[in-house]
Amino acid sequence: MMVTIHPFDAALGAEVRGVDLSKALSNADFAEIERAYNEHSVLLFRDQDISPEQHVGFSRGFGDLEIHVLDQYLHPEHKEILVVSNVEDEGRNIGVPDAGRYWHTDLSYAVEPSRGSLLYAIEVPHNDKGEPLGETRFASAAVAYDALTDEMKARIENLEAEFSLAHRFNKINEDFDPDAELNETQEEQVPSVTHKVVRTHPITGRKNIYVNEGHTFSIKGLTTEEAESLLSELWAHIKRPEFVYTHRWRKGDLLMWDNIPCQHIAIGDYALPQRRYMHRTTLKGDAPI
Repeated sequence: MMVTIHPFDAALGAEVRGVDLSKALSNADFAEIERAYNEHSVLLFRDQDISPEQHVGFSRGFGDLEIHVLDQYLHPEHKEILVVSNVEDEGRNIGVPDAGRYWHTDLSYAVEPSRGSLLYAIEVPHNDKGEPLGETRFASAAVAYDALTDEMKARIENLEAEFSLAHRFNKINEDFDPDAELNETQEEQVPSVTHKVVRTHPITGRKNIYVNEGHTFSIKGLTTEEAESLLSELWAHIKRPEFVYTHRWRKGDLLMWDNIPCQHIAIGDYALPQRRYMHRTTLKGDAPI
């Protein structure tokens, strides 16, 4: 079967057809997928039935994998897999329960943020009508940057912002889960870092708005009020409908995204006994340029 790429009617994203990820890919097929990944930022593979080993194996084709700092949610046999789930075992979450409920890009709080993520849907929650819940929205930070005024582009070109995983946990504690915890050892592993507000993609050369509401908490050289005003303006701009693709999950979906040119948010419109259970691998990246 021939691999074909079908772009979405959106600012980013495409579906890859003609691929069974439980089987080895030819060099030509993998090269076509990688080309589409760099072009479309988000790729969807429907109706997959893969083991954790196959998930890890496919992911490794794009580079080395991260071992996530939230080690309490790692797969017991495959540490490269982060479990994303609201399922509980004896009152304890077996995976990351909040699933990214703020716009963010994965691991932007790290010195070398993740290049990309690959999320595989094993269980998807549904409402009483059988409609899927827990959709994920993706915004093109590249298209959003292109749409900025020249004045705003000049204003943010050389600014630097501060990012922190602890900031995200503080927001979670305040907004909806006072019990969410980042322990002291984990916080020491990922101290606050500084990245440019505008990040250039190392492969495509496109510029992207990199600050995000989940992990960014200040802009260097600006007062708190100035930084909050500018960040709010940029965040409102990024998530404008014309820049967004909304993914409605199905069991067997594997969705991979490039963390440099896009931001995402998971919609938490479900609760137990509606179960969400997914596996995520995370591609290592380089220090932003």
